[in-house]
Amino acid sequence: MKKISEKTILGDILQDEKMTKILLEHNLPCLSCPFAQYEMNKLKLGEVCKQYGIKVEDILEELNKVYKKKR
Repeated sequence: MKKISEKTILGDILQDEKMTKILLEHNLPCLSCPFAQYEMNKLKLGEVCKQYGIKVEDILEELNKVYKKKR
């Protein structure tokens, strides 16, 4: 993965504690939904943000800062 984008699967993002914290700070509802837990490896960040009216650009900026530090 070169960087995190709208097409990045939530399951991939959730493998990192710091990135998970960012999603929680932005109140991404899927993280606490028991039904979504079964689909985390199919759900794309951009789709979820669009569905819940969350600005994906803000989340992407923060996630990619963490991702760059990991590399």
